[in-house]
Amino acid sequence: MKVGDVVRMLTSDGWVEEVSQPMRYAIVIERAGENFSADVPDLPGCVATGASVKEAAERLREAIALHIEGLRADGIAIAEPSSCVEYIEIAA
Repeated sequence: MKVGDVVRMLTSDGWVEEVSQPMRYAIVIERAGENFSADVPDLPGCVATGASVKEAAERLREAIALHIEGLRADGIAIAEPSSCVEYIEIAA
């Protein structure tokens, strides 16, 4: 069972409140040797790894859900997404 399935079950049973609006966080995925590392600048400590970019992103999605669940359980405010992503082209 995935984290999202558990959250949906808890929400439908009234154990947790439903989030009214989805949050959109910028993520960073980098090659790390033979795998990929992913993190969320707006959620320090929220990281994941995977064998591919896709796997790292999928695992990070689950890590974000767990991270936010832990923040709520501890009564800590959830950081609003504030990071942005831009690319800069330079002559190499």
